[in-house]
Amino acid sequence: MDLPSLVVVLRAALSHAPEERKAAEASLEQLQYTPQHLVRLLQIIVDGNCDMAVRQVASIHFKNFVAKNWSPVDPEEKQKIPETDKSMVRENILGFVTQLPPLLRAQLGESIKTLIVVDYPEQWPNLLHWVTHNLESQDQIFGALYVLRILARKYEFKSEEERIPLYQVVEESFPRLLNIFSKLVQIPNPPIEVADLIKLICKIFWSSIYLEIPKQLFDPNVFNAWMVLFLNLLERPVPVEGQPSDPDARKSWGWWKVKKWIAHILNRLYTRFADLKIQKPESKAFAQMFQKNYAGKILGCHLQLLNAIRTGGYLPDRVINLILQYLTNSVTKNSMYQLMQPQMDIIMFEIIFPLLCFNDNDQMLWDEDPHEYVRKGYDIIEDLYSPRTAAMDFVNELVRKRGKGNLQKFIHFIVGIFMRYDEASIELKPYRQKDGALLAIGTLCDRLKQTDPYKGELERMLVQHVFPEFSSHVGHLRAKAAWVAGQYAHIKFADQNNFRKAMHCVIADLDEIRPILPQLLDEFFKLMSEVENEDLVFTLETIVDRFGEEMAPYALGLCQSLAAAFWRCMASSEADEEAEDTGALAAVGCLRAISTILESISSLPHLYIQIEPTLLPILRKMLTSDGQDVYEEVLEIVSYMTFYSPSISLDMWSLWPLIMEALNDWAIDFFENILVPLDNYVSRGTEHFLTCKDPDYQHSLWKALSSIMTDQNMEDSDIVPAPKLIEVFFQNCKGQVDHWVEPYLRLTIDRLRRTEKPYLKSLLLQVIANTLYYNPSLALQKLHTLGVATEIFNLWFVMLQQVKKSGQRANFKREYAKKVCCLGLTSLIGLPASHIPGEALERIFKSTLELLVAYKDQVAESKRQNEAAAEDLDGFDADEEDEEVESDKEMGLDDEDGDGANTFNPQSFAEVRGFHREDSEDDSDDEFSDDEELQTPIDEVDPFIFFVETIQALQASDPARFQNLMQTMDFHYQALASGVAQHAEERKTEIAKEKLEKANAQ
Repeated sequence: MDLPSLVVVLRAALSHAPEERKAAEASLEQLQYTPQHLVRLLQIIVDGNCDMAVRQVASIHFKNFVAKNWSPVDPEEKQKIPETDKSMVRENILGFVTQLPPLLRAQLGESIKTLIVVDYPEQWPNLLHWVTHNLESQDQIFGALYVLRILARKYEFKSEEERIPLYQVVEESFPRLLNIFSKLVQIPNPPIEVADLIKLICKIFWSSIYLEIPKQLFDPNVFNAWMVLFLNLLERPVPVEGQPSDPDARKSWGWWKVKKWIAHILNRLYTRFADLKIQKPESKAFAQMFQKNYAGKILGCHLQLLNAIRTGGYLPDRVINLILQYLTNSVTKNSMYQLMQPQMDIIMFEIIFPLLCFNDNDQMLWDEDPHEYVRKGYDIIEDLYSPRTAAMDFVNELVRKRGKGNLQKFIHFIVGIFMRYDEASIELKPYRQKDGALLAIGTLCDRLKQTDPYKGELERMLVQHVFPEFSSHVGHLRAKAAWVAGQYAHIKFADQNNFRKAMHCVIADLDEIRPILPQLLDEFFKLMSEVENEDLVFTLETIVDRFGEEMAPYALGLCQSLAAAFWRCMASSEADEEAEDTGALAAVGCLRAISTILESISSLPHLYIQIEPTLLPILRKMLTSDGQDVYEEVLEIVSYMTFYSPSISLDMWSLWPLIMEALNDWAIDFFENILVPLDNYVSRGTEHFLTCKDPDYQHSLWKALSSIMTDQNMEDSDIVPAPKLIEVFFQNCKGQVDHWVEPYLRLTIDRLRRTEKPYLKSLLLQVIANTLYYNPSLALQKLHTLGVATEIFNLWFVMLQQVKKSGQRANFKREYAKKVCCLGLTSLIGLPASHIPGEALERIFKSTLELLVAYKDQVAESKRQNEAAAEDLDGFDADEEDEEVESDKEMGLDDEDGDGANTFNPQSFAEVRGFHREDSEDDSDDEFSDDEELQTPIDEVDPFIFFVETIQALQASDPARFQNLMQTMDFHYQALASGVAQHAEERKTEIAKEKLEKANAQ
């Protein structure tokens, strides 16, 4: 299609008539892969005679097509853009940067970024030459800087090896950049265009030094030339002329942006080189030079800039935030603190405290939208840029590292604010300062709770200065009082009346919530959909915990509201690049809230059927690569839906291929999370899993597991969930998957031979134990066929015998692991003599006896600890509790006790089933228990009864073999066997009693 015809189609794509617009979009869809299409779009974009709206449509179409098709995701996929077109685009696109207005340049810039990421340096070797050549050309400097910024940004977060091409970029461009930078700084009364050029130079410098300082900058003369220019611009007042009056436009004004980027750069350099202890040998001299020559100068410039706060001048919030970060990092450095110390009173009381106080902007927002005011207070993205948060961080660091003198002085100042407030008449009360003082007290909560004499005065402080503000006519003080009360909620009140007063202030009685629960939840989820925050999630969990099944009538509506909010968040993050982080975090919050709702209705499985259609679109979309940022949360929802629903619907089964595709492609880091829903699918939908052939779930599972376990590049820790899934497979499909025994044994043994970590070796041996329990004759035959039977059993018995210095077992520590090994070994005992020689039978019998006794002792100890915990949940010694929690976390376990089938947490569920984290494997000498009642096919199998019945069957079928076995037992093993037999009888009685009690309860 020629240019005029393409322009007509693009114009039609803007039509208000749906039919005309759809026809145009269909035409573009057909045309996009034709030769010269991209080139013609580029011609339209740069054609100044063409209608701007058409040029914009062309630029968007060009950007999207390039992003999608410039480099196919699959290397084997055919290239959709002819190489001649690619070459022509590369040759011409850079020169158009300076010709385009900002709106079109932004779209073209995105395309250039795609080209550079994919093609440089291999397919675009002359790109750097174009940049350096045009840096010398007066009318092309902006375009060269614009492209160089994109090029440098490609390597901003790359590893040292991947950054090698950047070194050539720096070597060839930085001398020219420095020359341009120097000339720009010297221009008298510079126009705003100069600020734009300097800002680009700063961004290039930032991207180039973010992870590593290029070697060229280690030259003191070169580095000094850059620093002189940065410091010149930092301390130089911004031009008054041209500065916008509108606050939003003002903070985005070019010269303030320059200040921001310079502060960014100096903070990064300071963070990297302020501590000599962490420097590599090759950078120590540079770090010493930076500290000696520049760190103090930067601090002086920063303090000078902060004077604007004292004098009522203007300084953008982001610049204040960055400067205070520098000051906070300086508190711990003796030389820097000594420079600050003479001005510390000014810093604390004339700069920091005013930033803590309620201000005009706060008042405007409070009056217009108090809901938004509260939301911003809990928005972690706002915190990243907030001067107030930076001021709070400075106060915290100051009293933590330099508390002597400073804490007392600061608290005395705050008490003075409280006193003046109390003494003043209503119309003269310093409400804003009281707000700041409350914020300061809340910020210092952890410190004050530990420090004499303040910790003894906290209750009186709350009663005198915080609780009264709950009835204040000033709304923001009521909000701040509620926050401070929350900060100190865990202190011990000497007078319980004061505690009750606090509770009444915050919420008269939880029962009073019940009548307004629908409205409360509606408001809560409005906030939840707007901001992701741990406090909000915790509050939701508190409400759910308090009202339990009373949440049921609202579950469907809440999930629908949260789903709608999730889609809004995703849409806003895709539409607005600056909102991407906040939108993504809010989306995560929505998904977490959905999980909490699903957990609250776990005893009402019919509700999951009602909720499922609302969640399916989210699950289908976010289980693909589009959902990488929320993948963990989405998998948690799938885990709840597949665990609690009465049955797994076909719609939920349709998610299996998406999960497996992700696991095979990019989601290996989420393997631990993935194993939980896959376990649910196999264990709760066994019949469908076994009988369905389109898709073939069995083959799908095999394909993924074989790929992962045979991958030479996979660390032991990466494949830990794989043996768990094999275990699930054989336990749930007993007697129905004989043809898979040999393939999975072959796969397991191959990996076992390459495995170094004892923990993974144990898991792989548990797979073999499971196959023996599945079908001992078949599994043993396959081990002999593979020629590994002797090798495997020798390794197994050695690992069963290994102990640590403490005397505890080194392997198979968990109750569950011991049980699986017992069942596998016991299954062998029942085989005929032709399968198991007498010597092997003796070894198996003795090992199983020892393992059963260890299992019995561990279960008894676990029961004892649970009973002790139940008797007095508040009676733990604090130190012992901390030690126990630490030990549990080392093993990858939570320190919470589960309460059976109704307490399902996807992560702890995975861990309890044998999958704590790899770094936890051997750090503790404790043998430990499973914290939740497992739901597996072997739950109903008592290993003691199974063992005794197997021995009895052996005695009945082959008395001579049984007699020979008993004669090989010395007194020790005879005593163990007698004890196991006795315990088996006790277990039969206990099980019968439990069944009777369960039947009576129903």
